[in-house]
Amino acid sequence: MIPAKADPEKQKEFLEKDLQPRLDEAQAGKRVVLFVDAAHFVLSAFLGFLWSVARIFIPAPSGRQRFNVLGALNAITHEMITVTIDAYITAQSVCELLEKIAVRYVGIPITIILDNARYQK
Repeated sequence: MIPAKADPEKQKEFLEKDLQPRLDEAQAGKRVVLFVDAAHFVLSAFLGFLWSVARIFIPAPSGRQRFNVLGALNAITHEMITVTIDAYITAQSVCELLEKIAVRYVGIPITIILDNARYQK
């Protein structure tokens, strides 16, 4: 599936000219390629479909508490480096993740693929 704004030709060009050579270097152990994204877990009860003879309402906490995880996935080893936060993910969170990445991969070229989220700018 291709997102609505995506240009398939530009994506193909990016894959062939930019990403694939770096992935090949990573496979050879000469580089690290990391994909960075966030997951946001809502701390609340969610029910799908539930069969019951009587209609039962289950009280759930109000509010919008979240547990946020910003992670970097190594494309070759699938190792995860994470930063967990119970507040919003901010540019400071991204900096914290980048510091962890820098410490983990000292002396190795690093390619980081980001998803263009607002807090990454």
